[in-house]
Amino acid sequence: MSRFPRWAATVAAAALVAGCSSGSSDEGGRSGPPSASPATTAAADLPASLTGQKPDWGRCKATGDSAAPGADWQCATLKVPLDWAKPDGSTIGLALIRAKSSGDADQRIGSLLFNFGGPGGSGVSMMPYYAATAAKLRERYDLVSWDPRGVGASEGIRCRGDREIRDAETVDATPDTPAEEKAYFQDAADFGKGCEKAAGKLIAHVSTTDTARDMDLMRQVLGDREMHYFGISYGTELGGVYAHLFPKNVGRLILDAVVDPSADAMGHAENQARGFQRALDDYLKSTGQDPKQGSQKITDLLKRIDAKPLPASSGRKLTQTLAVTGIVLPLYSEASWPTLTNALKSAERGDGSQLLSLADNYNERDSSGHYGTTTHAQRVISCLDDKQRPTLEETKKRLPEFEKISPVFGDFLGWDTAGWCHDWPVAGQYDSPEVGAPGAAPILLVGNTGDPATPYEGARRMADELGKGVGVELTWKGEGHGAYGNGSDCVDSTVNAYLLKGTVPKDGKVCS
Repeated sequence: MSRFPRWAATVAAAALVAGCSSGSSDEGGRSGPPSASPATTAAADLPASLTGQKPDWGRCKATGDSAAPGADWQCATLKVPLDWAKPDGSTIGLALIRAKSSGDADQRIGSLLFNFGGPGGSGVSMMPYYAATAAKLRERYDLVSWDPRGVGASEGIRCRGDREIRDAETVDATPDTPAEEKAYFQDAADFGKGCEKAAGKLIAHVSTTDTARDMDLMRQVLGDREMHYFGISYGTELGGVYAHLFPKNVGRLILDAVVDPSADAMGHAENQARGFQRALDDYLKSTGQDPKQGSQKITDLLKRIDAKPLPASSGRKLTQTLAVTGIVLPLYSEASWPTLTNALKSAERGDGSQLLSLADNYNERDSSGHYGTTTHAQRVISCLDDKQRPTLEETKKRLPEFEKISPVFGDFLGWDTAGWCHDWPVAGQYDSPEVGAPGAAPILLVGNTGDPATPYEGARRMADELGKGVGVELTWKGEGHGAYGNGSDCVDSTVNAYLLKGTVPKDGKVCS
């Protein structure tokens, strides 16, 4: 992901592993711009040119780095306002994809909208790959996803070219000297300028709130009275924001791998440090190692790589930042832990090839040296959302705390809080998103105790923020990012019963 270590909250990261091997609130003093009430974006207030759209569904074409899916899939374009404050002004196009329900027409519930996380993940690319997991759900739903604004085929933003990305990989993401600090922040500023140049006016209109409003227009155009939605990872934050804006339109919402909505940018970094260290500890235990000793061994390896990058068979070098990214990727899926074992052993012998290959997969770098843009969109969206801009001094003060949380990942995620949105061309909108949704139908939240990217505590905090009687928590005692379709019959049957029959489980149910 270029060079920055902020790790995506997306199910796509787990898929890559398989391929290799705040609005206002009276709680906590949070503040942000006023959120539009549901009435401000109701169908009656939108021009008929938007609400009366008839998507021209046709055969999907290849997009970006993804081949065209099979004949089951149809694609179309939805027109949405560039600026939701001016719904009758300029518009942009959002790429949609769907597979019609496979069951009897009289049993069809409606559309089930998927967001696979990021932010920045392409639903158009991911939906066909996820279809096998969601096959049971397709019996009663049309499976639908989309590329959110600024992503993929929906006005996708590329902030720098392949050569610039490759060159940026040499920048130290945990600077040790004034010269490295200068290079780190200069690269961050240059990235922001590149995004501004590439995105133009769009850079100020790709927030999570903008996308939540897009979703409700999508619901209307698809002909659904209620929103039925499956949000994974960052998609859970998006689902919470949607529920806040449109509580009366909530149908059956499932939020899996839940983001903590009460955390600000610094808090999210701490959560990820805690989550990835917890997953690493579980991995080390599975290999018979003491987690503390195993983490120290990895930390020592990273220090050696920082001083002298390792050679790889491709002729490139494995830097410390790339090595950390290579370690992160297999932690998204327990099935890939043996891949991590082999990569670490190889690195200990002085060969960085396997860790570099893992990092390249995460960074969407192919064999020709071309990079994908998921992390470009991730940064553009998150920096418009996040108001917090930690300074160098504030970050340095917090680094010991990060390192205490995680001796392996803390330093990287701590530095990232200062570099991620440094000198960003537009201001952030809130400290944390508003997701309170009083009056909404029950929303099912699934937390996984071993989830590295979205620690399971986020599910309880989302339930608290949604409000009494809305958030219903389901816990899975498992490993990896996300729970549904990851091997638990208990989780799968509970989610299926909720989405297919409307059966709401008891709050606090545990699947082991």
